[in-house]
Amino acid sequence: MICDLETGVCGVAGEEEMELIDFNQPKKSIEVYYVTDPICSHCWAIEPLLRRFKEQYGHYFNFHPVMGGLLEKWHDGPIDPANGIYKPADVAPHWREVGKHSRMPIDGSLMIDNPVQSSFPPSRVYKVIQKNHSDAVAYEYLRRAREELFAFNKNISDTSVMIEIVNKLGLDGETIVNEAEQPAGQQLLNEDFGLARSLGVRGFPTIVMINEENKGVKIVGGRPFESYVDGLKQVLNMEELQPIQLPSLPSLLEKEKLLFSKEIEIMYDVDQSDINAFVEKELSPAQYQVKEILGESYFTPTIK
Repeated sequence: MICDLETGVCGVAGEEEMELIDFNQPKKSIEVYYVTDPICSHCWAIEPLLRRFKEQYGHYFNFHPVMGGLLEKWHDGPIDPANGIYKPADVAPHWREVGKHSRMPIDGSLMIDNPVQSSFPPSRVYKVIQKNHSDAVAYEYLRRAREELFAFNKNISDTSVMIEIVNKLGLDGETIVNEAEQPAGQQLLNEDFGLARSLGVRGFPTIVMINEENKGVKIVGGRPFESYVDGLKQVLNMEELQPIQLPSLPSLLEKEKLLFSKEIEIMYDVDQSDINAFVEKELSPAQYQVKEILGESYFTPTIK
């Protein structure tokens, strides 16, 4: 509450009398297309990396998830013979292997007991939410669907499960799922399929970054975090990028609702052995709950 009579400043002394400040945000000149699918296990595995990439460098690009159509339906012939996938039960050991390697938990036994028959239904629900609400809400739906499928072993192609997931977003699940099952829902999905083809995408996950000159970089499969940063540098033709400050763990947890240990480790460069100490330092005991599934810890905000 002290004002300096000489400088005429009330508050913190030492400010310049006059300085030029640039409040302009950098123009988002890059379009990033993330071609994915609700039942893509490697897409689940790269969630920690992709979240950090968006948080630190999202001010450079517009982010567009694109549904790729991984599984229309099971049939008598081979679905993915190169990986030994002929029937739903063949998926279970593959998923468990991905989960173990990535430490993003995957149960997989669902594909033996009550297999997902098609990835098209949850993909159509994504598109309807995107059309009727926003990209952000649709992306949250995609995240919740993957949690239910991979970690909590629920069949996300089942109508009742899709309705439940949408309801938890605060939306009318029955209305949205019903709309997704109409021909217009499939038409929305077909538009994404067409976009994926135009981008030359044949597998998931694939990230395509395109600049204003319509030149781009395509990154296929799960890659280290640095690969995405290097790809962005290439399309921007810049040697160095300026990452923005990461959100605090309390704000990130409040936004995301559920974070696995690996996601916090990747976001904040924390060793697995230090995760509990880090969380205890950043969060008060009243702010979070910690549970375990498939040998991995996960954190949720305390219900208020």
